[in-house]
Amino acid sequence: MVNCNPETVSTDYDTSDRLYFEPLTAEDVLEIIRVEQSKGKLLGVIVQFGGQTPLKLAQALSDAGVPILGTSPDAIDLAEDRDRFNVLIDSLGLKQPESGIARAPGEARAIADRIGYPVVIRPSYVLGGRGMEILHDGAAIERYIARLSLTLSSPSELIVSDKRPLLIDRYLTDAVEVDVDCLADGKDTFIAGIMEHIEEAGIHSGDSACSLPPHSLSPEIIAEIERQTRALALALKVVGLMNVQFAIKNGEVYILEVNPRASRTVPFVAKVIGLPVAAIAAQVMAGKPLASFQLRPVKLDHIAVKEAVFPFARFPGVDPVLGPEMRSTGEVMGLDRDFAMAFGKSQIGAGTPLPSSGTVFVSVRDSDKDRVIAPLRDLAAMGFKIIATRGTKRHLEANGVHCEVVNKVLEGRPHIVDAMKNRDVALVFNTTEGAKALSDSKDIRRTALLNHIPYYTTLAGALAVTRAIAALKAGSVQVAPLQSYSKRAS
Repeated sequence: MVNCNPETVSTDYDTSDRLYFEPLTAEDVLEIIRVEQSKGKLLGVIVQFGGQTPLKLAQALSDAGVPILGTSPDAIDLAEDRDRFNVLIDSLGLKQPESGIARAPGEARAIADRIGYPVVIRPSYVLGGRGMEILHDGAAIERYIARLSLTLSSPSELIVSDKRPLLIDRYLTDAVEVDVDCLADGKDTFIAGIMEHIEEAGIHSGDSACSLPPHSLSPEIIAEIERQTRALALALKVVGLMNVQFAIKNGEVYILEVNPRASRTVPFVAKVIGLPVAAIAAQVMAGKPLASFQLRPVKLDHIAVKEAVFPFARFPGVDPVLGPEMRSTGEVMGLDRDFAMAFGKSQIGAGTPLPSSGTVFVSVRDSDKDRVIAPLRDLAAMGFKIIATRGTKRHLEANGVHCEVVNKVLEGRPHIVDAMKNRDVALVFNTTEGAKALSDSKDIRRTALLNHIPYYTTLAGALAVTRAIAALKAGSVQVAPLQSYSKRAS
């Protein structure tokens, strides 16, 4: 095991026979491999279990004559290279959001104007979603490029170039994102788990809550997702694990990203379905046929919800709003027979006890005003009081939801932040759009965080927590060991 992160389980002394605590660079890893080869103990190297960093090393190791177990470096490059991957997607007849690659600063705005706003933009040369943003107009793109120039190590470097291109994709508004983990050996495939995100597409998959199995997708959509996953695994000649991220919009399935490696969701999937997914993948990479494991689709009579855990409270002044760049530092899981209770358990596990009564504060963007009516009606029927900013209040009362008005911070005291500090608010729904609205509402999110008030910055989160509160009020939380759920899976 080679790792340079002291916080991960792979640095535990009993995880591997030998642990090298060294930087994950081609130079350092090759030196370690030479030492292992001199001992006559190195048969090959697995790069699938460490995220994007070891994948980036695969070609350099292969060029140096190091055997890569599992998916070939060329197949890894095919999934990573935007141009090659687009050709593959077209040949399979699958769909992707419109996209483009900017290789000069002036190209970025032209590409975004062509494919339409909003867009997701990110530098191709950084990992883990860092630097990724959702932008809504050309001026925002120019500001983004200006900020990007401040991160360069040398003033002489070009901000955007052939070596430092920007990847630009059309952002699918109000789409449902889906993660799929799959095992393959080049001939056979096994879908280990299909996870439906609670937050809409655009929130980093590591920060989004998700449910396994999906809680709202139709059987037809699930079948199509399975078909596309198998087609991709076979076309890429995946040996081991593969993760695919899809977006579902208006009944259409779009491919967002394909990673020929283990994703962070593999431990979650393995616990839910009761199969040692990573161990099976390792044996497949070592040459054992997938068919020899006699894997069958797992039928679950329970549902699991993964929820992210964030470190926001430890960093004064940070805005806890979610976006394309990953910010979570851990995760928890809630298990139960239905989605609502499982989601409620996940919130409790993440340190967010849900209220059974009190006041709900609502301030949502225009595009969410119609869809927030149903959960607020449900909360009002459960005895909650609703307060809202003036624009949201007018819309709610026009649709039969009684609420009281509360001032925004900029409108003078007493305002919503005062009410939150006075413990007069038990739950916050706050969705925003655009840089100014995001900035204006930062105090609300920060105050909720510091005063341990549950807050939800996406409409999907608001819908899910409303169902969870109803479930928690209707019955008591039942606790059972993980193994009891796994035994019921078949």
